[in-house]
Amino acid sequence: MEIVVTEAEGLRLLNFGTRWCQGVMRIAAPDRLELEYAVRMSAWLLFHDPESLAGKHLVTLGLGAGSLTKFAHRVLGMHATAVEIDAGVIEACRAHFMLPPDGNGLRVVHGDAAEYIARPATRRSIDVLQVDAYTGSVDKPVLDTEAFYAGCRTGLREGGTVAVNLIGRALDARACVARLREGLRPRALWQFPPTEAGNVVVIAHCGELPPEHVLAARAAEIERRWDLPAPAWLAMARRSAPAAPAPGR
Repeated sequence: MEIVVTEAEGLRLLNFGTRWCQGVMRIAAPDRLELEYAVRMSAWLLFHDPESLAGKHLVTLGLGAGSLTKFAHRVLGMHATAVEIDAGVIEACRAHFMLPPDGNGLRVVHGDAAEYIARPATRRSIDVLQVDAYTGSVDKPVLDTEAFYAGCRTGLREGGTVAVNLIGRALDARACVARLREGLRPRALWQFPPTEAGNVVVIAHCGELPPEHVLAARAAEIERRWDLPAPAWLAMARRSAPAAPAPGR
């Protein structure tokens, strides 16, 4: 796979030899989330007490330019693991996108994301899972089966949340969300409208649902602490049909 790094207007961009951008970093603010979909992927924060994040484990499947992993580790102060199948992408992130070396709660696993999820050691080890795995052609999500999402469910700790980025030339978002819903059996599922670039972000929470007043207060706190548009996320979520709790899971 061809890995191309370019710069324009203070931004450093990663792509795999196609028109699809795989990640962006603002050179003057390398830990900031630049792409709209990456910002929306952080809407899982609404389900987690900001004071609890330092003790939690976030896993990202698909490294891209490392933005989601860096943000979780360096800004939110979480234990962060990224799983990436292409060694060249890992090398590019370390060389060009200021991804720190492993240690101090950060780990990059060179391997297959589905295999990582299936490992016995992964079971009940993840508080937040971000799924953002694509090939260079970006035809459709690489990891998009009900069985895969069921495996993700077993990887979650109590109260865990999954954020998924859906995009692609052959994307059937409705079918993807149906598979996600069946595999994860979440207590709440938020499907945000497409971004300008066409990304559909889905947040699936598998724990108890915070009351509305807690969500509203938390949205304000997230905006204050990290300058993220959490009140807008909450407004979009309220317009998104929730998933009913599934019996027997």
